[in-house]
Amino acid sequence: MSAPAARRRPLVALLVVLTVAAGAALHAFQPWKAFTTTTVNEALPPAAAAPTAPGPPGATPAPGPAGPVDLARGDFVSHEHTTTGTARTVRLAGGAGTVLRLEGLATSEGPDVRVYLSREDAEGAERDLGEGAVELGGLKGNRGDQNYAVPAGTDLSAYRSAVIWCERFSVSFGAADLTPRRSAA
Repeated sequence: MSAPAARRRPLVALLVVLTVAAGAALHAFQPWKAFTTTTVNEALPPAAAAPTAPGPPGATPAPGPAGPVDLARGDFVSHEHTTTGTARTVRLAGGAGTVLRLEGLATSEGPDVRVYLSREDAEGAERDLGEGAVELGGLKGNRGDQNYAVPAGTDLSAYRSAVIWCERFSVSFGAADLTPRRSAA
């Protein structure tokens, strides 16, 4: 083997290692997301056919709630990234379920960002989601209005905040304390 070829072999190996490392870093950190924005503008989901409350035989049944009912609400506070907007838990009309609605959301994009309900308050959720957090799905967009279905049977009184959480780096972008509405029954 010639001397120049012997000197190129370690250089080629180093370039291969650096290329693989750069690819892995790009995959993990997704730096281009610092320069992108995804806007979502969903309306509140429509009501299902309104169920009727049972009554005495022959009586006209009473209709279920005519419109959506706000159960809790709170404004986002920033954690790792500037985050603003409002989180609302809303019982949909006609028994169509419950959603966490994010309104006027503005935060950063990031890799593997998810939406959670946490038993921690917003301050505590900055450090940890806590035991029993409920994942509602991946963040649809870092701007706008969006809805996330709350699993049936979830006791919302046990959850104190909505959290925008980056799974990849285990950090909260921001959280909103969910204060129960007095008219929510």
